[in-house]
Amino acid sequence: MCGRTACTLASDEVSRACSYRNRGGQRRQPRWRDGDADKYQPSYNKSPQSMSPVLLSQRHFDKNAPVDECVLASMRWGLVPAWFKENDPSKMQYSTNNCRSENILEKKTYKDPLIKGQRCVILADGFYEWRRKEKDKQPFFIYFPQAQGTSHEKTEDHPSTPACNKENSETVCPPEEASHDLTEGGEAPGEWTGWKLLTMAGLFDCWTPPGGGEPLYTYSVITVNASPSLESIHDRMPAILDGEEEVRRWLDFGDVKSLDALKLLQSKNTLTFHPVSSLVNNSRNNSPECLQPVDLKSKKEPKPTASSKMMMSWLTSSTPSKRKEPNTCGSKEESESKKAQCKSTGALQHWLQGANKKPRAT
Repeated sequence: MCGRTACTLASDEVSRACSYRNRGGQRRQPRWRDGDADKYQPSYNKSPQSMSPVLLSQRHFDKNAPVDECVLASMRWGLVPAWFKENDPSKMQYSTNNCRSENILEKKTYKDPLIKGQRCVILADGFYEWRRKEKDKQPFFIYFPQAQGTSHEKTEDHPSTPACNKENSETVCPPEEASHDLTEGGEAPGEWTGWKLLTMAGLFDCWTPPGGGEPLYTYSVITVNASPSLESIHDRMPAILDGEEEVRRWLDFGDVKSLDALKLLQSKNTLTFHPVSSLVNNSRNNSPECLQPVDLKSKKEPKPTASSKMMMSWLTSSTPSKRKEPNTCGSKEESESKKAQCKSTGALQHWLQGANKKPRAT
């Protein structure tokens, strides 16, 4: 299952982080659908019913758009089917946060969007999962390994890409500033060298209130059996799309038919993880501590791994000032020491505040 995620990049960073190459070989930066950038709010602790960044084909909104053009949209987590008859989507009596890949063709809620080609990619820094042990539940933060650098391969037209971006490299390189300004026509000349976003396969639908009103776009995260590296934590995991080609095929509902697209939904042993504080258990808690590594024995910060080093390097060096600290550091039941930690100026806190870096316009 997948019941909690984190997506902490600002809206313009999300756009740069999921740039892609079109059929002509040009790198493109997807733009946000009108008004949707303002609907998205970065968060260390996103729960169902919140708005998340979703990548999908522009042809869902404009039938005349190029076949390979992608767009970003803000959608609510928890699919509301187009045929739902109530005036209030909260009256749905069953959960649609996750969709089991094995049951997609058996349930009308998911089969209809799939047949219509309403496939999307949910973007996140990573997701949280809880390992049950007797009466306790230990949360983990799960994400793409970051030691390999960016999510894009080195290309001849970008010779400045750091050597640490080579596949299977264990070198941890701090993110470097790339040229993020769009050229005429929307091409992004610089490759993203920051946090590699997790790309999860999903289905979306558009529901309009029976009495009329603004359409509501919602999505469900597709899940598969857990990979060997994650099965000790939980028996399910999101269906991960690893690499630009898998993302492209999942979104290309014109050339890649539904049954062929379903073949992409496999358990992939490509993720890494670390234990985090139980602070994340409460969805109202939205602070950097939610994803900071902890030692399960001492509850102190553990010896960093290659991926966590990359995460800390990225967090401390590349944050726009538009990321403002959430008002909530924790629940009322937290101890005073916990509140003090929440106000501390640790590495993750600096990433959140980004006092020394100004945001770039989308």
